[in-house]
Amino acid sequence: MIQHSITGAGHWFDKRCRAHAGFTLVELVVALGVVAVLVAIAGSSYQHYRNRVRIDQAQRDIAVVSATLANYYQDAHAYPASLADVGLGNLRDPWGRPYGYLSLDNPRALGAARKDHALVPINTDFDLYSMGPDGQTSLALTARQSRDDIVRANNGAFIGPASEY
Repeated sequence: MIQHSITGAGHWFDKRCRAHAGFTLVELVVALGVVAVLVAIAGSSYQHYRNRVRIDQAQRDIAVVSATLANYYQDAHAYPASLADVGLGNLRDPWGRPYGYLSLDNPRALGAARKDHALVPINTDFDLYSMGPDGQTSLALTARQSRDDIVRANNGAFIGPASEY
């Protein structure tokens, strides 16, 4: 009889352990909620990182193109009419769009030049820029469409987001 009741107790204990071996629905929902929050935070941080890398790449590209244009000027004593004239016609910014370029050798081109908050051209030699993530731009750097543009200003002394100029 004693042996029977011990086996009976062991049987009851085995059933109870099996019943509590898994997670409850509430525990699973809480765990999924925590994972979802972590994924959202990580995704946001990753997007910010990717955008920063693209901005840095656009700044490097603009610096390299500026040097190429300066070399062209040393040889020809004028800036090229387009980036294609220096073999960079197919160059795309990190968002897949062509870089904007305007030679300011011609005084009539000043009307189409990029301008600061006082509507003064930001360069005297040439304009070179990326339209940034949104793909929109305006001649005035203070315009909403231009705030995320990556620009070359002060004849190359500044290369960066228009919002920081």
